[in-house]
Amino acid sequence: MGSAEWELYPSSFIGAQVIDYGPISGDMDDDQSGDLAVSLDAVLPDDLLEKVLSLLPVASVIRSGSVCKRWHEIVHARRQTWRKMVPQKPWYFMFTCSEELVSGFAYDPSLRKWYGFDFPCIEKTTWSTSSSSGLVCLMDSEDRSRILVCNPITKDWKRLVDAPGGKSADYSALAISASRASHQYMVAVARCNQVPSEYYQWEFTIHLYESEINTWVSPFTELLTGWRGGDECVICDGVLYYLVYSTGLLVNSNEHRHCLLMYDLSTRPTHTSLMSMAIPVPCPLTCGRLMNLSERLVLVGGIGKQDRPGIIKGIGIWELRNKEWHEVARMPHKFFQGFGEFDDVFASCGADDLIYIQSYGSPALLTFELNQKLWKWSLKSPVSKRFPLQLFTGFSFEPRLDIAS
Repeated sequence: MGSAEWELYPSSFIGAQVIDYGPISGDMDDDQSGDLAVSLDAVLPDDLLEKVLSLLPVASVIRSGSVCKRWHEIVHARRQTWRKMVPQKPWYFMFTCSEELVSGFAYDPSLRKWYGFDFPCIEKTTWSTSSSSGLVCLMDSEDRSRILVCNPITKDWKRLVDAPGGKSADYSALAISASRASHQYMVAVARCNQVPSEYYQWEFTIHLYESEINTWVSPFTELLTGWRGGDECVICDGVLYYLVYSTGLLVNSNEHRHCLLMYDLSTRPTHTSLMSMAIPVPCPLTCGRLMNLSERLVLVGGIGKQDRPGIIKGIGIWELRNKEWHEVARMPHKFFQGFGEFDDVFASCGADDLIYIQSYGSPALLTFELNQKLWKWSLKSPVSKRFPLQLFTGFSFEPRLDIAS
């Protein structure tokens, strides 16, 4: 699972020391000036320096901001510069589940390094999260109307106007989709509440927030019978996807406990039944995780045993194409065993072409590159397990300097 060594860099760069290099005087005599080393920085115009910095990994750009005042200005005050930055692989923020303040470590797959990371504005490990194009959306687990959006790299964040539907819900799922071009974003909250005195009936509602108009709307409600919502949804290619779970007794092991609902965010139908068009998952799953990988909907699921579908025997990855599931890969057994005791539910997320998988009972982190079909352990995590029942979790985000909340 990688080397036992890891490098730790602080993520905060706002207070980094800035070196003020004075200009080289033109009237110095030749003997004095001959002893001075003229840096490349002194002769590069701003636009070329910006171009050079934009080719670096985000972590290197951040550290370069402490070289001198000129570099600090370019790194921090010229957000437009970083729109042309080379694409960055998503980082993974890992932390332990506790009642204490959230602090953890971020993994950079490009440099294979862990960074000490104080995530902005997240207060509890139980908060719901979703990420898109450099922004992370957070929902308070104790007040579901309280939603925040932040850029974890620049530490910029804001609280949205309160979401409709009240502070609590039986089940709530969160998703965000940000535009790389306009930097506007949409937040979706899918709520599901049991109808009083009706065990098999659940009211499912979609709430949408648009940053451009700073307003929530609630365009859709449906009464589900025999199915309930959960905490898993994602926006992909203009469609909101939402996993629902069977509330009935399964007669045989071939029956699926999960189905996928789809809601078109461009047409926003109000009087159709999403359940009538639901797509069954590809096989009996112990749990499912949805993610948007470059506008491709991907499902990572725990594959249940044939005779006991609630018990995990492996992990599969599928892609939805034309409303049909296509298997991409199954985790090799040696990697599945590498986690030790694997829970029936687990954390998994990703972006671009990179998927992260983590067991709640272990700080081990596995990556899968979708295009190359390559499984790889991350560098060993600095998060250590201190007692047998300690739990770990995490989520991914794209490190970007050019987008604000």
